Amino acid sequence: MINVTVWYEAVEERGELRPEFMPAGIPEERKGHLEALIAKNVAEIKEVYPDGHLKTLANTLNQNEDMNVTYTSLFDPEYGLPDELLDKTDVLIWWGHVAHHAVPDELAYKVVARVQRGMGFIGLHSAHLSKPFRYLLGTSGNLKWREVDFTRVYKMNAVHPITQGVPETFELEREEVYCEPFDIPKPDDLLFTNWYRGGELFRSGATWTRGNGKIFYFQPGHETFPSYHNPIIVKIIENAVRWVAPAQWIEKLESPRIEKSPEELLQ
Repeated sequence: MINVTVWYEAVEERGELRPEFMPAGIPEERKGHLEALIAKNVAEIKEVYPDGHLKTLANTLNQNEDMNVTYTSLFDPEYGLPDELLDKTDVLIWWGHVAHHAVPDELAYKVVARVQRGMGFIGLHSAHLSKPFRYLLGTSGNLKWREVDFTRVYKMNAVHPITQGVPETFELEREEVYCEPFDIPKPDDLLFTNWYRGGELFRSGATWTRGNGKIFYFQPGHETFPSYHNPIIVKIIENAVRWVAPAQWIEKLESPRIEKSPEELLQ
C-alpha cells in the first residue's frame, strides 16, 4: 500500500488570502491584483471542480486499491503537514500557486530531507515555484507563461513506467501556457513536451532523483480548467505515484565513520 499525501494551497478555492499568506512588503498594486484574481477564481473553480480542485484528484487516486490517499491543505494545522503525517507519507503530491512564501522554510527542508531518505515527490502545475521543488532541484523554477491556449502533449519516452498506457500525443482544449526557458536542472528523463497553438514549447513532464527519492514534475492542472477530470492526465499521475514510491529508505541522513575496511572484515 502506497501512502499518498495530496497537499493543496487552496487559497483561490477558498477565496481567502489571509494577511500571513501575503508576501512581506508586497506593493499595493500587486496585492490588489491577487485579491481580484482570487475573487474571480472562486466561482470558476467551484463550477469546474464541485468537490474541490485537488480533492477531486485525491478522491480519484484513492479509488486505486494500492493507494491510501490523504488530502490536506495550507489551511490545516501546521500548514497541512504535521510531522506525524509527513513521517508516514510515501508519496507527496504538491500543488501551490499564490502563497508559496507562506510555507515555512523549516517545513520545506523537512520535505527535502524525507525525499532524500526515499519519499517520492510529485510537483503539479504551478508547484514549479514551491519551496520544496526549488530546494530539491537547486534552481529558481522560473518560466514564461500566458493564460490559456489549446495544448498538444507529446510523449517523449515510450519505455518509462510513467508513460505506460499513455498515447503518443493527446490534446487539452484549454490549459495554461507555460513556455521556455524553464529554469530546472537537466532532467534524468524528459517524458512529456507541450506544444501550444501560439508556437510555444515546454518541457512539461520530467524526472529527477535526489538521494533515495524520486521526483516528477507535470505541468497540466490549472485551477479553472478540467485537466484533473481527464483520464489520460489521471493515468499519468497514477503511474507517477507508483514510480516515485520508495524503493528503499535511508533510515538516517549521515556520514558515518567506517571502523573497519571491507578487507579487514574479511579477515
